[in-house]
Amino acid sequence: MPLRGDLEPLGYLEADADEARLSAATELLELLLRSNIRYRIASEMHSEVVDEDYAELQRKHEALKESEERYRSLSEHLEQRVQQQVKTIEQAQRQLYQSEKLASVGQLAAGVAHEINNPISFISSNLRTALSYLDRLKALGERLKQGMDSEEARRYWQDNGLDFLLKDFAELLDESQGGAGRIARIVSDLKGFTRIDHVDAEMEDLNRIIEQVLNIARTRFAPDIQVDFTAGDIPAIRCYPGQLGQVFYNMLLNAAQSVSADGRIGIATAMQEGAIRVQIEDNGVGIPADLQERIFEPFFTTREVGQGTGLGLTVSNDIVRAHGGRIELESEPGKGARFTLYFPLEQG
Repeated sequence: MPLRGDLEPLGYLEADADEARLSAATELLELLLRSNIRYRIASEMHSEVVDEDYAELQRKHEALKESEERYRSLSEHLEQRVQQQVKTIEQAQRQLYQSEKLASVGQLAAGVAHEINNPISFISSNLRTALSYLDRLKALGERLKQGMDSEEARRYWQDNGLDFLLKDFAELLDESQGGAGRIARIVSDLKGFTRIDHVDAEMEDLNRIIEQVLNIARTRFAPDIQVDFTAGDIPAIRCYPGQLGQVFYNMLLNAAQSVSADGRIGIATAMQEGAIRVQIEDNGVGIPADLQERIFEPFFTTREVGQGTGLGLTVSNDIVRAHGGRIELESEPGKGARFTLYFPLEQG
């Protein structure tokens, strides 16, 4: 049967095709199984890595929290230490200022004592002379009570020089009154300089403060030093007069120590660009350029040992800055120095 014979090869082909499809399916299944295994292995490895990373992050987080606690504790301790150091510095600064104030008072003592001693000396001498004159007048009174006639009284008057006595008595009283007034002015200026009974800021004229300080500071100047004060038309400002008095005293004393015989010190006040300008200049030795940046440093001084605390300009600069102002310096060696102080009318 030819047709049957022709169909037999087709059966074999179909069987081979099925087997090939089975083999391909088997390979695909094996590939899928291997892929699944690799995925599961990779997934397990990833999970392990993630778990380890999370655990590491947890450890770092705990370490960071501990570090943060230590930092917070250290910060609080450091803040306490800083506050303690600030208090220590402020206390030391007050002590330095007080030391400079005491040094200024000590320096004033000799000069003021001399200025007060002069009028006291001649007042005391005048009083002794006046008492002797009074004894002579009392003796005349006793003689008159005993019945002295006019001729005897005239001779007594002439013999005892009572005309001169009365004239000199009046002059003694005038001179003593002037001496007492001089002492009163010195005490008033000294009180104004120290401002014993004024601890709060007040409205004050800088010209008046400078005049008071000049009256006090002149006791420390050599007699041949010329001091010129040019008072400008300036308004009063709110300030601490006692502190500014110390500033002007320190600056003037610094100038006086810089000049030689026949030296000159000039002081002038004026308005400049909404601020009060106070210039203090001298024709002294001047300040070298390499030292000008250091003059406001505490304890820095160009004086010989024992002739200065090195705090005068430091304290002056701090006081001026506390009043919202500033100090500028112009100087050349051998040509003197000029300090210019600026005080704003309105302080922040």
